[in-house]
Amino acid sequence: MRTFAFILAVLTALTTTAAKPVGTIVRDTLLGVPCRVYLPYRYEQRTHGRHAEEFPVLYLQHGMYGSEDDWTDQGHLLRHMDSLLRRDAVKEMVVVMPDNFLGSMPPEARDSLMAAPNVTPDGQPFDTSNGSAHWRKFTREQERGYEMSGYWETHFPEFMAAVEQRYRVARDPEHRALAGLSMGGFHTMHVSHHLHGQFAYIGMFSALVVSPERNPVYDPWRDEVRQLMQSARLYWIGMGREDFLYDQLQDYRRWLEENHLEYTYYESPGGHTWPNWQDYICRFLQKLF
Repeated sequence: MRTFAFILAVLTALTTTAAKPVGTIVRDTLLGVPCRVYLPYRYEQRTHGRHAEEFPVLYLQHGMYGSEDDWTDQGHLLRHMDSLLRRDAVKEMVVVMPDNFLGSMPPEARDSLMAAPNVTPDGQPFDTSNGSAHWRKFTREQERGYEMSGYWETHFPEFMAAVEQRYRVARDPEHRALAGLSMGGFHTMHVSHHLHGQFAYIGMFSALVVSPERNPVYDPWRDEVRQLMQSARLYWIGMGREDFLYDQLQDYRRWLEENHLEYTYYESPGGHTWPNWQDYICRFLQKLF
């Protein structure tokens, strides 16, 4: 009898788990920017017809030398989202993961890069089968120049409009979130304050928070952050104690506190690593919407 009861309990658990909805990851290109997009369970069926649903949206950005594949391949976003959904720990949402490096390049420069031979800056061939090696066509200094040019920040409204045209997502700030790791955290910081009032939820994971000098896009950031803080529901910062960006983030935290700006800070062991970023995204997701 006990054996039967145990088998029945296992079968019930398996059936319940199998019945829980899971999302899907699709590939897309918006305004020439490659993206991976997480869509909720039965997205197509639920977004058409008389009772079409509309979902909140999170824009999630990768770090320097990465690509749109990072959050799915190394961050295991699909697994984490579905696990949290099965526990009713997060709201259903669309998650857009752009290649924010290619998004930082004007279209003509992007087209030229992608058409260039698949060689490193010193002329050596490399394997592009993983789909994320395009940065190696540039030196690190060249890529950093594009990443911190301000192009992505000033053109993000166009990218956001393309997302809202393609997907059934809410268009109000209360249902928009923006987050990113490392250089993606840098973009998150500057996109959010450049477009202050457009995102209610902001997450920066091991973020680079310095601002390039003599760039009109970044120059007024202090005033814009003050305005941003008046409209944001959540300004979430995660950092590892051994992270090489730790000290410069503490300087930024001191500035926030000196200006009486509220934020949420989570500090973990470890450094600039995917285990930390997976931890941060799971914590951040549970605070959204």
